[in-house]
Amino acid sequence: MSEKPAFACLKPAGLCTCQGLTPLGNKRHVLILQHPQEQDVTLGTACIAQGILSNVTVRIGLSWPNLDKALGRGVQPKRWGVLYLGARPDQKFTEPLTAVNRKGEPLPDQGAVLRNLDGIVVLDGTWSQAKALWWRNAWLLKLQRLVLAPAAPSRYGKLRKEPRRDSLSTLEAAALCLTTLENQPDLFTRAMVPFEEMLKRHRPA
Repeated sequence: MSEKPAFACLKPAGLCTCQGLTPLGNKRHVLILQHPQEQDVTLGTACIAQGILSNVTVRIGLSWPNLDKALGRGVQPKRWGVLYLGARPDQKFTEPLTAVNRKGEPLPDQGAVLRNLDGIVVLDGTWSQAKALWWRNAWLLKLQRLVLAPAAPSRYGKLRKEPRRDSLSTLEAAALCLTTLENQPDLFTRAMVPFEEMLKRHRPA
């Protein structure tokens, strides 16, 4: 495997955790659609994801004509998933990652559905910004909807206000998804190392 090009997160020096990042070797591609207002957020994690994931693309904007244009190459939409925002808070899922239909109901034969995915799309921004991205890109409806059920709240804690307990940072969401899809139990833990280091530096001693 060729080495990943040098990466710089452009965060303030005190919060930069780029030094020593080791790519995680994920085979499935992660496409991060970032709301323009999120790109300058100091504690944003899309930049960390871009540095630590081996196969990742970050696009900044509000809308794209289709998945091919957003990704920059031709792919089959039916073989891509998108982390879905519409799951009801009262729905309980027993697995960390569940493929659902348009009614939000788990699909049968989860293993086969998830194995057939070549990549995932993650929306980066606040809850309202992510919803804006969802509604401005109708082609997302053609992708397989995926719902996460994290075992613990986001590591942000009180640093970023989230509307729901199951809200995760972009890095956490992508890593949890990949951990399941690629059956790499330690991928999530490894991905959290630079994120936790950034938060540690930000919090007052």
